[in-house]
Amino acid sequence: MCGIVGAVSKSNVVDTLIEGLRRLEYRGYDSCGFAVIDATKTNHPLQRARTTARVADLAKQATEFNGHIGIAHTRWATHGKPDTQNAHPHISNDLIALVHNGIIENYEALREQLIAAGYQFSSETDTEVIAHLVHREYVKLAKPDLREAVAASILQLKGAYAIAVISQTEPKRLIGARAGSPLIVAIGDDGHYVSSDALALAGKAQTMIYLEEGDLVAISESDFNVWDRGGKIVSREIKPMPVQGEAVELGPYQHFMQKEIFEQARAASDTIAHISEFGPALFAADPKEWQAFDQILLLACGTSYYSACVAKYWLEEIARIPTQVEIASEYRYRQSIPRSKTLVVVVSQSGETADTLAALRHAKELGHGMSLSICNVASSAMVRETQWHFLTHAGTEVGVASTKAFTTQLLALYLLACSIAKRKGLVSSDAEKKMLHDLRHLPQAIHAVLALEPQIISWSQLFTKCENALFLGRGIHFPIALEGALKLKEISYIHAEAYPAGELKHGPLALVTEKMPVVTVAPNDTLLEKLKSNMQEVKARGGQLFVFADQGTHIKSEEGIRVIRLPEHYGDLSPILHVIPLQLLAYHTACALETDVDKPRNLAKSVTVE
Repeated sequence: MCGIVGAVSKSNVVDTLIEGLRRLEYRGYDSCGFAVIDATKTNHPLQRARTTARVADLAKQATEFNGHIGIAHTRWATHGKPDTQNAHPHISNDLIALVHNGIIENYEALREQLIAAGYQFSSETDTEVIAHLVHREYVKLAKPDLREAVAASILQLKGAYAIAVISQTEPKRLIGARAGSPLIVAIGDDGHYVSSDALALAGKAQTMIYLEEGDLVAISESDFNVWDRGGKIVSREIKPMPVQGEAVELGPYQHFMQKEIFEQARAASDTIAHISEFGPALFAADPKEWQAFDQILLLACGTSYYSACVAKYWLEEIARIPTQVEIASEYRYRQSIPRSKTLVVVVSQSGETADTLAALRHAKELGHGMSLSICNVASSAMVRETQWHFLTHAGTEVGVASTKAFTTQLLALYLLACSIAKRKGLVSSDAEKKMLHDLRHLPQAIHAVLALEPQIISWSQLFTKCENALFLGRGIHFPIALEGALKLKEISYIHAEAYPAGELKHGPLALVTEKMPVVTVAPNDTLLEKLKSNMQEVKARGGQLFVFADQGTHIKSEEGIRVIRLPEHYGDLSPILHVIPLQLLAYHTACALETDVDKPRNLAKSVTVE
């Protein structure tokens, strides 16, 4: 969740640190800060700037700083409230400066030890414990060495961390380490860098490496060395830096979320661009191994979990394969019964979601040998740790509330269902051609739905006056209702719940009044008539219905019922089209309420801590 950047360069690194933080701000924005060592001064003093405002405010302070080595951090608060004292970097005795992404589980015991040893704490964070720990180990050494001090310190930590550390007495070397949280090393002509995400350094470096679990790295302006968990020097594969810099530009849009909603047609087109047939090749799978599984286990969190819930319908109805969906953060802590012929499918936008990665590793420990990742980032840990993968080609998604990543996940999961169905002989050649035709037409259908924006804006004005909202769907569109409610909660701060419409009588109907908007996903499918009855139950109690229908539903606007009609019904792919107006409704409601759409309070884009 937090974002870290570190740099050692022949030139002033402050601008690099600030630009890196700008690009990582989506990971956490409770506070931010940086520290540099001014090598031009005799005693190489540590200089630090911190703020609880955004990176733009920090940039104003940065003009006064100069240093060829530095570290920076943008924070999503775990231990300690968002204030300047808790902001990173943390400094120990004017000697050690450190930034950290992760959670240290044994920090309380370590804190007590350090207080007993005379260390004074100025923050409530678990991170300050690491800074003091490194300092303690550093001054213990007969010949002080920052790498050795960090190596000794991380052996005492329990939990997840990615850290970057500098020392006032070693003004040309930066130490990084990771366990449970991501960290990359970027290699440039002018210096070397570390970061939570390659995005932070796109355009600054040409190549990079991914540190593996337990790795420690020492970088200077001209070289770097990596040690594994056992203290042995190792080499890691050097890869080209992803070309991502252009994706962080807002362009003509008001918010990144708005931009990403309108990029969904392009994202869908890119995701299916080179697909000419269904089959294992789409997932980089061996054709023989592709025959080995006979059930599916889907693991995901948040929005990705809702995409998995949609996929369960496709996999069981189209592919006729038993499918189980689990919330990743719950699955890893319960007793489950593994089956050797289960394909474990993990779904994540970033591929670094801590709970989903942990669930994947747990599934492997239980004996699940086959795994597949659905992911938007080719270089992610999830892709590297699964047997097979599918990349969604959504492009970089900056807005915290996921939009285009969700719709491309749905596309990937639909392709999975179709490919398994073909394996089982359930998809004829003619049926495959029809499915592929529908997929190729989908971007055009998305454009048509986006054209409904003016009507949705008029609805959003009504939602600004409510404190609660109810979302209804049935069958495969119930997870879409869940996603719609989540979007409204995330960015407008309006309390919203989603229910299967048939469950109204079992509780939610008690909440329905004329002040409660009820958003209904109403495609022309086999459950439409049942849904119409549920809508009448709401209307009879004075509820205000906001219905997203499509062609052939014959639902008309009348007293208590407002209808926006999607241009066409899209069969099995209908969930992809129906989620888009829900995204737009949440977005424009949030705009009307003047919330921080791209950076909603208390949330971060990549959940890299448990």
